[in-house]
Amino acid sequence: MLVLSTLWDELRGNWKTMALHGLVFALIFQVVMMIALIVRFQDIPNYVTFYDWFGSAAHIIQSTPSWRDAVHIIWEEWLIEIGYMNYDYGMGISEWSLNVVPSRLFVLFILGAMVSLCLALVRRDTCDAGTSTTMRATTGLGALLVAMTNATMSWVVCCATPSWVVGLAMLGLGVSTSLALETMGPVLTSMGFGTLSILIVVLAARKAYPPAEPEPKGAPVDA
Repeated sequence: MLVLSTLWDELRGNWKTMALHGLVFALIFQVVMMIALIVRFQDIPNYVTFYDWFGSAAHIIQSTPSWRDAVHIIWEEWLIEIGYMNYDYGMGISEWSLNVVPSRLFVLFILGAMVSLCLALVRRDTCDAGTSTTMRATTGLGALLVAMTNATMSWVVCCATPSWVVGLAMLGLGVSTSLALETMGPVLTSMGFGTLSILIVVLAARKAYPPAEPEPKGAPVDA
């Protein structure tokens, strides 16, 4: 119970900073994906499409009998699409694009908030430099797994479907191999969030029950 109480105190004391970091992380990740696309394909985006998300959400609610299905569809509706259109083929074809999706923004927001909490706990931890570095590396690993599997880039070579495996294909992995790995996305995301969650609990436990300070060399020993 002391661990939960410590964790609750941390959340109450840091929730504003966590929310801010979550928003900043979600927005910066969109910028990073766009830069990666521009650098990889050496083209500047030549179109931007803003979708009527609220109108689409209202239509989905009216036409979908199941609320569970309606919520799932609404969360996957696109907000913005930014990409490069090649007009060498008639009306044009989108060669690549960045798609801003509410569900992915929410996941990235939660990720940014959790990373913020992890780093705050690490800074206040009394561990040695080596242990602190390991904890920061663990935070980075968990964040990488979640962020990587929530990328929403599309490429015509990968069937133009927004997916995290587009990033793997852009890095040089075979397209067929990349697409074969697509189903592993939820597993890797869960592993990333699981790693961060375990780390947060461990750090909260260390704060609730701080390790005993080692006795200095040469200290007298009680008989």
